[in-house]
Order: sequence, then structure tokens, then C-alpha cells
Amino acid sequence: MRKIYLLLFINSVSSLVIAQKTNLAPSVPVTDDYHGVKVVDEYRNLENLKDPATIDWMKSQTDYANSIVKNIPNRQYYITKRKEFDKRTSFFVNNIYVTANDVYFYLKKTPDQSAARLYYRKGFSGQEKELYNPENFLPENNKQYQINYIKPNYDGTKVVIALTEGGKEISNMIIYDVISNRLLPHVITNCWPSDGGGISWLPDNNSFIYLHYPVTDQNSKLFLKDMISVLYTIGEDPKKLRVVLSKENNPDLKINSEDFPIVNIPTRDSRYLIGRISGAVRFKDTYYIKSSDILKKDQWKILFRKEDKISSFIIKGDKIIYISEKDETNAIYSTSLMHPNFKTPEVIVSPIQDETIKSLNSIKDGFIFTTTKNGVEAKLYTYKNNKAESLKLPIPAGDISVSTQSNQSNDFWITCNGWKNDTERFKYSSIAGKFTSENLAPLAEFPEFKDIIVEEITVKSHDGLDIPLSLIYKKGIEKNKRNPVIIDAYGAYAAISSPYFAKTYILWALQGGIVAIAHVRGGGEKGEKWHEGGYKSTKPNSWKDLISCTEYLINENYTSSDNVAIWGASAGGITMGRAMTERPDLFKAVIIDAGVTNALRMEITPNGLNNVKEFGSSKVESEFKALLEMDAYQHVKKGIRYPSVLITGGINDPRVSPWMPTKYAAKLMANSISDNPILLKIDYDGGHGGDISLTRVYDNLADTFAFALWQLGHPDYQQVTGKNK
Repeated sequence: MRKIYLLLFINSVSSLVIAQKTNLAPSVPVTDDYHGVKVVDEYRNLENLKDPATIDWMKSQTDYANSIVKNIPNRQYYITKRKEFDKRTSFFVNNIYVTANDVYFYLKKTPDQSAARLYYRKGFSGQEKELYNPENFLPENNKQYQINYIKPNYDGTKVVIALTEGGKEISNMIIYDVISNRLLPHVITNCWPSDGGGISWLPDNNSFIYLHYPVTDQNSKLFLKDMISVLYTIGEDPKKLRVVLSKENNPDLKINSEDFPIVNIPTRDSRYLIGRISGAVRFKDTYYIKSSDILKKDQWKILFRKEDKISSFIIKGDKIIYISEKDETNAIYSTSLMHPNFKTPEVIVSPIQDETIKSLNSIKDGFIFTTTKNGVEAKLYTYKNNKAESLKLPIPAGDISVSTQSNQSNDFWITCNGWKNDTERFKYSSIAGKFTSENLAPLAEFPEFKDIIVEEITVKSHDGLDIPLSLIYKKGIEKNKRNPVIIDAYGAYAAISSPYFAKTYILWALQGGIVAIAHVRGGGEKGEKWHEGGYKSTKPNSWKDLISCTEYLINENYTSSDNVAIWGASAGGITMGRAMTERPDLFKAVIIDAGVTNALRMEITPNGLNNVKEFGSSKVESEFKALLEMDAYQHVKKGIRYPSVLITGGINDPRVSPWMPTKYAAKLMANSISDNPILLKIDYDGGHGGDISLTRVYDNLADTFAFALWQLGHPDYQQVTGKNK
């Protein structure tokens, strides 16, 4: 039966590919005039997601794409192996919070559960207790919810739990009373704490501040507009909003409609609240107010401006200690909080050669800071008694994160990550002066990974700059033109593509392939200068760096252009889409997940005004030119042999509207003259890719890697032809 089915499928694929060529998207062109430049948008009509013609075409293409990728032979390999890996440990733990009185809160999931549950214990060795199962949230809705954020109060007597459904990210918050062992009655709606600055408990352990979103309908023009920070006290009606910071209440701060006015309290004993005018931007105008004036409208004072390029700071007494990258430096400074002087502050940690100071955490007698080299080699330092000292890590780490218990303790925790080693957590005892392992979940053994090699190199880009490139492959692999290579790149918002336990990448390596992570400009691997090197008018460096890394791998005989796939998501869609349209000959396959492929139109999306800060506005002539240059959709040309493409999107995506990948796919289908498949797959139960069950995560990954290996000619994936003829 298996052979008969495959034969029927092969025949049907040929018919489906021909049908795709005859089932092109409806086109209603619109011509826009930008500063005297006329730009034709052939598929503007596809932006109307309520148009029956658009709906039908998106669904037909999704059905077509699923009929191809779901039936690629050996696709199940990735799902089976990931589930097998998961079963090597009895459970997984993340989102760990430890209160000042040593109460542990965390999310825990066993391999057979669809969603993580909330647990707590008193002390690391205390007895574990389950507090909340998200399956119990609104069971009458028959929807699957995920916990995407938790935050206990200072004494661990209450914990906020945020839940989201269908990858929408917009959440509902509930409050669990640990002492009485029950949920409190009110549900707080219109919030997004996982991406909106979280919540900040006040010292009374009974009130907190969070960001309220007045409109949560993603189809509304008011979505992601005029957000407000509000104060909520347990027991009150959450619909009665007490405003702490907003555009309306604080007109003197010149808050824009798209800004996120986020308020936090730095520490429990802080006398001040901190207000940040946030969004898709690294540096923020930041204000402060006395905690006692929390609900007063006219008491906020400027602390520092975004032009001071302060990426992280702590407050100790009446001093602010901060990391600044102003004037292309990367150092730690100090100044008075009452009489700040950001022009000539005290330098307390000078720039460190070949390292970028990344994070800052307060401890009782000083602070901790971390650094990174090229985004892939982490170091940890303490600063006490006016002296910085490097701490030896318990294991080598490509990336580390730090968490502290309170500013009244010198103890802290670090989490160490690497490309080929499981995540490990350690507690540092200041008295003993050493780290001890403190993993809340057992570490699994992966003997098949022992021959995996991680190589960190640099590659010359088009302008001579050294681009960090991470390579993952199996020991003994031969350099030849047949090696399947998949290259991951992002390059935006100063985000760092830091090492993590990349099991799916390692599976690719175990099948004889090479994984490359290109740390292109626009990211933060080398600090703000690296970010600004792939930002607005300099954005072409992001995809040119990717092209240079690909050319290096080909020239050095790692692979050939017929065996290269590139893969990116979200803002990485700019990098992928423009690399592909600039050098279609260089790649065999391209996978873009929920990608920004029509940057010129990003501004009109619900999240668009926020992204103007990163990419630019079409209303500014110089920025329009930059947007047009980075717009992959506008660079699709007739008569070009484009690579094979798998483009995905989520119907509930609050960040990148699903019409963006839809338009890109439509134009590629109409213009490419190659016989390579172009597949559009919209997830009608998902969003931007997060806050979904592991089952769906693995299913999506299986689509990506099976498609890539099919197109790169891996013998285990070749029964399907799927060529356009």
C-alpha cells in the first residue's frame, strides 16, 4: 500500500504544480507616488484579508503547500527524533523566579503534556507543588491556552499568570493566591506582559503596574495604539483603570500613539519608579518619579534621553550605574540620580578589548555584568570595592543570563547555553566563592552528539569587515560541493543570535549537513555600531553579509549553490528576501517564516509605526529610499529563475501581518521562470510562531527541514518531484 500511495502522490504533485501556475493570485495594481517616485504594487488587493478572493487564494495555496510538505518522505524524522530526545528527560523547566524569601516559581512540562504548568517550592530542596494548569482556563471556550508569563510578588504569596491562545500573544492575566491555594476571581484582559515590559509588583505585595492595551482586535486601526501603564490593586475591578503613565495624562512627555509607556520599580525598597518610552527601539527616553507620587500626572522628571544610548542600568542609593554606547564607546558609567550628569559621568568600567558589555545586574555590594565576543563567547564579571573581576564560569558558555534574588544579597544564578550542550543553571555563593549546580530539571544524555563540531570563524564581507559565522557539523565531514548547508540569519533590532542548545540544527548535522549561523550587521553581536551597520540606510549590509558568508562556504568548498538553503524569520525576512532577490543564483532553497518581505508597507500595519524606529518611514524621503531598497517584494522581477521558496505566516500574527508573505508569494509565482516550487503556508491557528504547543512547533520545524533537504537533494527526501513544468 505504501508504494501505491507514493506513486499516486508523485503523479498528483505534478498536477498540483501545474495547477499552481494556472492559479495565480488575483492582481489589482495600485501606483503610489513617494517623493516623486512612482512605485507599482501589483498585489495591493491581497492586503484586504476580508476579501473572499484573497481568503480563497490564501487557503488554496495553504492546502497546496500542505499537500506537498506534509508528504515529503522522511519528514516525520524530525518530529520523531525531537520527541525521542524529549523523552530522555522526565520533564522540562523554564521561567524560573526565586523570591527574596527563597520561594521558587517555575513552569514545568512533561513530554506528554501539551502545555507547561505552574509549580512552586519553598527552597531549592523543598517539596514541589503544582499551582495551575492552563487547561483549566476558560474550558467552555474549547481552546488551548499557554502560560506565556509569570511573576510572583516579593514574598511569594501571590503570582500573576498570563495566558494566551492561538499564538495571538495578547493575554489574559489571572492571580493565584498561594496562601489560600486558590485563584482570585478577577481576570485582567487587554494585556501582553511577555512583550510589554512585564508587570512590576509594588512593595505592599498587593498591587502591581502593567501595560494596558485599549484595543486588542488585530484588524482594528487602533490596535497597538495609545497603550497606558496602569496600577492594579488585588480585589479591585480591573476595568477601572488607574493611570500611572500615558500619552493623555502626560502630554509634556510627548508620548506618541505607537509608544509603549512602560513603568517599573527597580527594587522593592526603591524610592522611585522608572518610566520608559519604549517600543521597537534599543535606547529609550527614560523618566523617574517618587513612588509616593505614583498617580500624579505632572511629577515625572527626565532621567536620560535615548541619545545617551543607555542600554541597561541599575539604581543604587542615589546613583545610577549604566552601560552606554554613546560616541561609539561601550563602557559602564555612574552619575548622581538627583543631579545627573550624562555628559561627563564617572567611568567605572572602561571598554574591554574584543568584548561587548551586554548586561548589568545589581547585588548587595556592587553589581554583576556580562560581556560577549562576537555574540558567541560569554564572560562574567563582578564589580565590588571599585574593582571589576572576571569570574571563571563553571562550564564554557556561548551565552549566559543572570538572575538575582534581591539587592540585599550577593548571591545570584547564571544560566549557561551553547550550541551543543544542554542548558545548565548554577548558583553562585558569595561566601563560598564558587558555583554549584542548581538544575530544576534533570539533564539528558545525548551520546550521538559527541562527534558534533562547533567552529566559530569570521568571514570578510563585501566591504572588508569581519562577519562572525558559526558552523555546526559532524566530525570527519569532507569538504565537497555536495554537502547540504542551511544558513540562518536575522540582523535587526540589535538582537544577538546567541548560542542555545540547537537540537534541530544538530539533527541536520547528523544527517550529513552543515548548519551556519551568520551574525550579520543589524544585530548586536558587536554592540551598537554593529546594529547601526544594518539599520535604515545601511540595511543592505545585512543581506550583503549573508551573501558574503554564502560565497565563502562555496569558495572554500564546503558546498555549492545547488546545496544551499537560507532560513530566516520576522525581520530576518528582509535579510533572506533581499539576499534571494539580489543573488537568486546563489541559493537553491529559501525559507521565510512570518517575514517582513514588503518593508515599504510595514508602516501601515498595526505594529508598523513602532517599526519605523528600526526601518524608517516612507514619509521621509531618505528613509523611503532605504525602505524601497530593503523591500524584497518590490525587487521581484519578471523573467528571473528564483530558488525554491517556502513562505509562512500566521493569521493571528500581531507583529507581521499575514498579507505580507502572501503578497510576496503571489509576486514570485507570477514572475519566476524557474521550475522550482513556491509554497505559501498560512497557519490559521497561529500567530508569529511563539506561544504554541511543542507538537505544533515540531510540526512546523519538520516542514522547514524536510522542504530544505528535499530541495537540496538529500537522498532520503527524494521520492517527491514537485517541479513546476
